[in-house]
Amino acid sequence: MTMTEIAELIENGTRALVEENGMESGIGFPTGLSINHCAAHYTPNAGDKVVLQYDDVLKVDFGVHVNGRIVDSAFTLNFNPKFDTLVEAAREATYAGIKEAGIDVRLCDIGAAVHEVYDSYEIELDGKTYDIKPIRNLNGHTIEPYKIHGGKSIPIIRDSGDETKLEEGEQLAIETFCSTGRGYVVEDGECSHYARSTDSGFVPLRLARAKSLLATINKSFGTLPFCRRYLDRLGEEKYLMGLRNLVDAGVVTAYPPLVDTKGSYTAQLEHTLLLRPTCKEIVSKGDDY
Repeated sequence: MTMTEIAELIENGTRALVEENGMESGIGFPTGLSINHCAAHYTPNAGDKVVLQYDDVLKVDFGVHVNGRIVDSAFTLNFNPKFDTLVEAAREATYAGIKEAGIDVRLCDIGAAVHEVYDSYEIELDGKTYDIKPIRNLNGHTIEPYKIHGGKSIPIIRDSGDETKLEEGEQLAIETFCSTGRGYVVEDGECSHYARSTDSGFVPLRLARAKSLLATINKSFGTLPFCRRYLDRLGEEKYLMGLRNLVDAGVVTAYPPLVDTKGSYTAQLEHTLLLRPTCKEIVSKGDDY
């Protein structure tokens, strides 16, 4: 299948199941379909011709919201069993993080629990053995209404030094990423993910196209992340210059794909938790997980 077919299959399913209704309910953010050394923030733009292959390792990162309450979840899909250990490492590390999380737990302790699991994994690929490393500059995060990344980042490495504590009532995404590469990602490739900045305040815009595009973004997404395909679907045309103007003005933030070294493989697993007074509930975990 093409990446566009996969993205639309997932998104149309979300739209139907959540009974999409403007800003009240719908997709939480663009569907991430990052392949191999790309760990996050890739979704196809119009004209993307990439087709999923047998030897690909695909991270599916998807979200839904009702009244701005976002549920964020991700899993890794592989067809070739030689990658099973990589996928298992991400799963086990994420569940270790979930087990550690709770009211009054320090963020650094969650990172240490995750890192310990990754330390116990290695993988042999085509006769060469690789350590499976956590991607040290990717994190989990708290989630606030209409804001996918709340104020706290949840590390996936030990010695992060963050002694901030989780609090009752917080909603958080525990997500861990691992890699056979250097365990560090950089921005690379054509951007597809964007979100209106939450703290830019009023910025005067000279370009009429930027103003009209911002009106569409405010009406259709607010502060929820969006991608170019979503603008296409709304009938927006010739908007790239306006979009760049909004990014340059600091009104919109661009989130390009995040990649490790070429030739490496990355995996991810993510669940959303709600810290209730007497328990932690995994709100993204149904019978199908």
